[in-house]
Amino acid sequence: MATPEHICQSDKIAAYLDGQLDESDNAQFEAHLASCHPCRSELTVQRQFMCELDFALSSSVDLPMPKDFARVVSVRAESDMSGVREGGERRRALLVCLALGTASFALLGATAGKSLMLGVRGIANKVVVILGLLWTALHDAVTGLTIISRVLGRVLLPKSPFASLAALVLLGLAVASLSHLIVSYHRRNQTRLFE
Repeated sequence: MATPEHICQSDKIAAYLDGQLDESDNAQFEAHLASCHPCRSELTVQRQFMCELDFALSSSVDLPMPKDFARVVSVRAESDMSGVREGGERRRALLVCLALGTASFALLGATAGKSLMLGVRGIANKVVVILGLLWTALHDAVTGLTIISRVLGRVLLPKSPFASLAALVLLGLAVASLSHLIVSYHRRNQTRLFE
């Protein structure tokens, strides 16, 4: 049965090389290295890579440039382009460039249009879901208040219409004040979180 020291810990090699392990993890990893050949090999490879990378980044290679390098390059470029300077070749090159530019703009526009439509659809779906949720909550609240008012009207209130109306107004005020208390409670908790 493998103990925790003998389970390969390849994810800790980079942290070990960077010195990011705490003392207990460092000691545990070094104990693992003593008994695990694959991890020792991987550590050696990564150390060699780091040394080569440090050497490559620290060495500066200065290549000597000829004195008139820019003039030589421009003269050779002009002589290489001498065959392209005919009028027919220029027109064909311009037409090919225009065709390639038009095709690339058309392809980019089609891709952007698809991406835009997917984004708009996603937002529209989310808005529809939120509106449906709000409608359901509002409908359920109105239905619940209607049922509660009917039950209270039949059981608790006298047959007088004035007393029933007064009781409904009191019930409405109680629900409104309860809602206000809940909202102010949540606002106070949110302001405490941001302080």
